[in-house]
Amino acid sequence: MTRDVSVGTRPAASGIRVLHVLAPAAFGGLEKVVEAISTLQRSAGHEVHVAAILDEGIDSHPLLRTLADRSVVTHTLPVAPRAYSEERRRMRVLCEEIGPHVVHTHGYRPDVLHTPTARSLGIPVVSTSHGFTGGGWKNRLYERLQRRAFRRCDAVIAVSRPMAAMLIASRVPKNVIHCIPNAWPGSVDFLERDEARARLGLDEDTFYVGFIGRLGHEKGADIFLSALAQTARDIHGVVIGDGRMRARLVAQAEALGIAQRVHWMGAVENAGSYMKALDGFALTSRTEGTPVVLLEAMAAGVPIVATRVGGVPGVVSNREAILVSPDSPAAIAAAIDELRVSREAALWRAGRAAARLESRFSASRWQRRYDQVYRTIGVAVPEPTHNGSTLDV
Repeated sequence: MTRDVSVGTRPAASGIRVLHVLAPAAFGGLEKVVEAISTLQRSAGHEVHVAAILDEGIDSHPLLRTLADRSVVTHTLPVAPRAYSEERRRMRVLCEEIGPHVVHTHGYRPDVLHTPTARSLGIPVVSTSHGFTGGGWKNRLYERLQRRAFRRCDAVIAVSRPMAAMLIASRVPKNVIHCIPNAWPGSVDFLERDEARARLGLDEDTFYVGFIGRLGHEKGADIFLSALAQTARDIHGVVIGDGRMRARLVAQAEALGIAQRVHWMGAVENAGSYMKALDGFALTSRTEGTPVVLLEAMAAGVPIVATRVGGVPGVVSNREAILVSPDSPAAIAAAIDELRVSREAALWRAGRAAARLESRFSASRWQRRYDQVYRTIGVAVPEPTHNGSTLDV
């Protein structure tokens, strides 16, 4: 086992000791949630550790560097492919070294492999169910194993009501499920429009609608391109993200005759900070939990078009965004055109979205709800010393 060289300062023991475990991708909503909740828990006085399972030969990750700067203790576990026994052994050693009051897992790999490890040591286990993507048979198998792993957790946090219902249908005990939508931690420093466009190499006067996310089937980048092809020809698309579908999507843009209207940015660190470069943001997902990128668009005041999937309707209504059915490029195209033609109405909705974000998705309330979940499984989390508002979201 190696530990990140920038581990930060260990906090005073005024709270509990939490160990978050994940196998981080290059970027994504799960990683943003771990970054946000870990930072908030550290600020609340907990001793927070984050362990990242990495591919052999990789000994760091942008998420860990960010957390180390925030005095979150970070650990790396580089492991060879399919070396699952060794991975479990090293996680067991880490748990024995840290002695966490709770292990909190994120993603199917930690859920399946390390829930049993923590439980064998008598450590309570909580998992956050960030979402299910479906896809090929291998991924569906992993998600089936993950659902089984949830049944052995002391608590499972579902990030949307539809996800909670899905877990219940998968025979996860109802009494261990807690529905806590993701919140806005306010941690993104948005670049102003002109600077963001300059850094991305975008024109000052062109109308840009953006897609930000992983280039996988579940996120619907192909739907975004099909919709763009049906919009006014002077509307351009900005794609921030990378993934296994990149080459296929580039070919799709060529076939649709919109190659000159699509700007491929690839994976951009702190992608959300560029949100204000956009005149509109399109969430074209086929499935979602509570997408952090949607919260970022709300915070940036960017007009939104979003598919009515997962927890999205619980975050915005048609008063704050234009909601459309999934897998409907024509409906998305019409909504994007409306952002351009009815600019005043689009900005009015964006203002409503920003106000809703502030009133309903506060970071402090989100962090207290996580503490509340820990208490339900017997972890002695100190009660807050101030009077807070209701914890219901």
